[in-house]
Amino acid sequence: MITFLVGLVLLIGDSCMLTLAIFGALIFLLLINVPVVVAIGLTSVAFFIGLGDARLLAMLPHRMYYGTTGFTLLAIPFFILAGNLMNTGGITDRIFRFAQSMVGHIAGGIGQVNIVASVIFSGMSGSAVADAAGLGQIEHKAMVDQGYDPADSATLVAASSVIGPVIPPSIPFVLYGSITSVSVARLFLAGFIPGVMMALGMMIALGILAKRKNYPRAEHKESFKARLSAFNGAFWPLMAPVIIVGGIMSGFFTPTEASVVVCVYAAMLGFFYKDLKLKALPGIVYKSITQSVSLLFIISSANFFGWLIIHQKLPDSIIETLVGYGATQSIVMWIVIGIVLTMGLFLEGNAIFLITLPLFMPIATMFDIDLVNFGVVMVLLIMIGNLTPPVGMCLFAVDSYAKVGMPALAKRVWPYLLMIFLITVLIAFVPSISLFLPNLIMGEM
Repeated sequence: MITFLVGLVLLIGDSCMLTLAIFGALIFLLLINVPVVVAIGLTSVAFFIGLGDARLLAMLPHRMYYGTTGFTLLAIPFFILAGNLMNTGGITDRIFRFAQSMVGHIAGGIGQVNIVASVIFSGMSGSAVADAAGLGQIEHKAMVDQGYDPADSATLVAASSVIGPVIPPSIPFVLYGSITSVSVARLFLAGFIPGVMMALGMMIALGILAKRKNYPRAEHKESFKARLSAFNGAFWPLMAPVIIVGGIMSGFFTPTEASVVVCVYAAMLGFFYKDLKLKALPGIVYKSITQSVSLLFIISSANFFGWLIIHQKLPDSIIETLVGYGATQSIVMWIVIGIVLTMGLFLEGNAIFLITLPLFMPIATMFDIDLVNFGVVMVLLIMIGNLTPPVGMCLFAVDSYAKVGMPALAKRVWPYLLMIFLITVLIAFVPSISLFLPNLIMGEM
C-alpha cells in the first residue's frame, strides 16, 4: 500500500487528488472484503455521481456489455476448459513421468521434475491456478513420498505453477491483448524466453536448497530406452503446444481459434487414453462455465471503471506531470513495478490488469515503452502477486490439498520470488530478451 501511494503521490498535479481518491476508495473496499467485481462497480458509480455526471450512469449497461464482446476474449473460457480437461484426462501423469525420466537425477530430484513438468504443462493450460490445482497434486504427493518436507513441496508446486501463464498459451496474455489491441501471437512468442528463464532460475534456487537440506534424487540417469518409453507415453500431450503455436504462426488459425483446437485435442487425448469418461464431461463443462463467468463478470465491471479513468483524462494529466518533472522511461517502469507489486498483495492478477491498464497504457505509449514487452513485464509482476500473501492465489490453491498453512508457505516462497523478481527487472530493462522471438519470426514492428 505504501509503495502504491508513494508512486501516485509523485504524480503531483491537478489530477493527483482525484487519482488518489479513485484508487484509494477502490483499495479501501477491497481491504474490507468487498468482492472485487462489486468494489470496482461501486467505485465507478460513486465517482460518476460525485463528479456530477450521474447521467452518464446510463452508459453502465452498455460499457459492461461492450467489455465482454471482444472476439479475443472468446479464448478465455476455452483455455479454461482445456485446462480442466487435461487435469481430468490423465494427461498430467504422462507429462510428470516424462519429466522424471529427464531430470530426476539432478540435485533436487523430484523437485526438479516438478519444475520441468510445469513448463511442459504450461504449453497446454495457460493458467497458473489450473497448474497448481491439477498437476500440482501429483507433484506434491510424489515429492512428499520421496522425503520432501510437505511445506517445501507445496511451496515449490505453487512457485512452479506461475510459469504456466508466461509460456504460451496464456490467459493473461489473451486478456492483455484484448484490452490493448496488441497482437496476442506476438505476446505468446514474447513469453517463451522469459518463461524458460523463470524455470531455470527456480531450478538453480532449488538445487541450492536441496543440497543444504539433503533432499533425495535418483542415483543414476535413466537409460535411453527408459527415456524413450517415457517420451512415447507423453508424445501426444507434448504435441499440444506445438500444434497451438505452430498453427498460430503458420496462420492456420488465430489464438482464439487455437483455444477451441486445444479443447478438442485435450478431449480426444482423454478419451484415447481412456482416462476421460463421457459422464464426466457435464461436470467439467459446468466447472469451466462458472470459472469463465466469474472472470468475465469482473471484466465487464472493470470496463466501466476503465471508462471512468479515460473520461476524467487522468492518463493525460499524469503524463503532463511526469514530463514536467523530467521522468524517464526507467523511472516510469520502476513506478509501474512498485504499484503492481503492491497491488498484488491485495488483488487477484486479472483484476490488477483490468484496473491499471487504462491508466498505464497511454503512459507507456508516451514514454516509448514497447507494449509487447510491457505486457510480458505486467504478467511477470502479476505472477509474483500470485505467490505473495495475503492474497496469493496459487498459495491458496496448493494449500487446499497440502494443508500446511499459509504462514509456512509464505516463509518458504521467498527464494523463488527473488528469482522471478530479478528476471522481471531484467526483462523490463532489457526488452530485446522478450522481443527476440516475435521480431525473429514475425518481423519487427
